[in-house]
Amino acid sequence: MDTIDTQTWLIVAGVVVLVLIAFAAWFFRQKKQSQRLQQRFGPEYRRTVEALGSRTKAEAELKEREKRVEGLHIVPLEPSEAARFSQAWQALQNRFVDNPKGVVAEADQLVRELMQKRGYPMADFERRAADISVDHADVVEHYRAAQAIAVREERGELDTEELRRAVVHYRALFDELLEVREATQNVMPAEQTEVRS
Repeated sequence: MDTIDTQTWLIVAGVVVLVLIAFAAWFFRQKKQSQRLQQRFGPEYRRTVEALGSRTKAEAELKEREKRVEGLHIVPLEPSEAARFSQAWQALQNRFVDNPKGVVAEADQLVRELMQKRGYPMADFERRAADISVDHADVVEHYRAAQAIAVREERGELDTEELRRAVVHYRALFDELLEVREATQNVMPAEQTEVRS
């Protein structure tokens, strides 16, 4: 009887150890995943946790964003397109003094055009901000701040300084999204570039 009790105890102890090892591995994996998401999303991680009320829900949302954006075809701009967008932004800024309210609306529209040209879908604002947060977490708060100011502007609640801040916020996002495709160089093989006598 003692042999059976000892064997049963050893089996139970072995199962408990395996369960503890599995739990420790799961806990370590979750902790690493949380750290990775915090590092990738920065302030957006905290904002999402606060908005959803739970770290687990927030992390599930952030992983879903990553998965969705992986399926998009986000591309850098051709140099000529980047130059066109830069010129449009400069012209927009030059009009600010004469028409600050109109420039805020134009800045929003230009940022949307740039996002669309890069390959971001033009869903509602929250979806656009969520998509941007995956690769541009450092500036998504600028986008949210600019949008909040633009919404208040529609109600006529702003002064010129607040409108200027909206343009500055839009500019931070605009600059981040103005990623240019590197020009490919046609390099001839060494033997073809040698001078022949």
